[in-house]
Amino acid sequence: MEMLAPYTTLGLGGPAREFTEAGTAEQLVSLVAEADRNAVPTLILGGGSNLVVADEGFDGLVIKVATQGVSVSRDGEQVLVTVEAGEDWDTLVSRAVAEGWSGVECMSGVPGLVGSTPIQNVGAYGQEVAQTIRCVRAYDRRTRQVIDLEARRCGFSYRDSAFKRDLSRHVVLGVTYALELSELSGEVAYKELAGRLGAGLGDRVPLAEARAAVLALRQGKGMVLDPADPDTRSAGSFFTNPVLTPAEAAELETKAPGHPRWDLPDGRVKVPAAWLIEQAGYPKGYERGPVRISTKHTLALTNPSGAATTADLLALAREVRDGVREKFGVTLVNEPVMVGCALGE
Repeated sequence: MEMLAPYTTLGLGGPAREFTEAGTAEQLVSLVAEADRNAVPTLILGGGSNLVVADEGFDGLVIKVATQGVSVSRDGEQVLVTVEAGEDWDTLVSRAVAEGWSGVECMSGVPGLVGSTPIQNVGAYGQEVAQTIRCVRAYDRRTRQVIDLEARRCGFSYRDSAFKRDLSRHVVLGVTYALELSELSGEVAYKELAGRLGAGLGDRVPLAEARAAVLALRQGKGMVLDPADPDTRSAGSFFTNPVLTPAEAAELETKAPGHPRWDLPDGRVKVPAAWLIEQAGYPKGYERGPVRISTKHTLALTNPSGAATTADLLALAREVRDGVREKFGVTLVNEPVMVGCALGE
């Protein structure tokens, strides 16, 4: 049996009953189809950066995605970049910046593989992949066909997608991104990044400057993988920023007048989860046994010594979630995919 902990950025997770690697999209489809025919539970494993695996492991087949390949074509003022699911995401972003392909530079340093980006609708510093994805090639386990899904059919929303809402249906094989041919970044849409760049919101800056600024910000928060930094032994942001209805937002205002917020065009309100966590009494560096909140970033729960268990991590996550709910009436939702475990109610 193969232990899964070494395949996750948290360094947590028990054994897989079976473990194999898919080096091509065809092999990946074949392995999944055979497992489905034999009713074998299957876990598709990418970079392990947004994953929490139970201490008991996975009682089924784990398929590590190792497919490789990038193809490029022109479409007017855009370049279409079609990438196999097993390619490293930040390597792709680095190439985009070097080649003058604009649209993903603010997602520099995000760990993981390309195949996970549409599932999570990966985003950072004012960009998200939904803005640039043209289509997603996937194996539909229900119809047993390989299909191309245009972006409008992917159900993208904040850190969410149709793929994430039903993880058992589609296996992402590749993604096509439509990127602008430009040496300038997209419009700077995040205040912290604008400050780092010395730019205004809505400004465009050279791609390399945007990437360097984002990497510096992420490194300062322990969000760029570094074996020498125990704060990076995490699954990234553990909780998403809550999006509240107008009524929920009004209720929170009575409990925390003047709290930070982003008013969304549809009338809903997004609230920073990090602020809620800190105000509920869980600061950076807060410890619970062998796990802790990152010393650099309140949203990251870490396994700093590598000696923790998944049960330890989930206990801390529940404590934080319940503390925020008790003080503010807001229930935080975990961002990582849970395998064989859950926070419960």
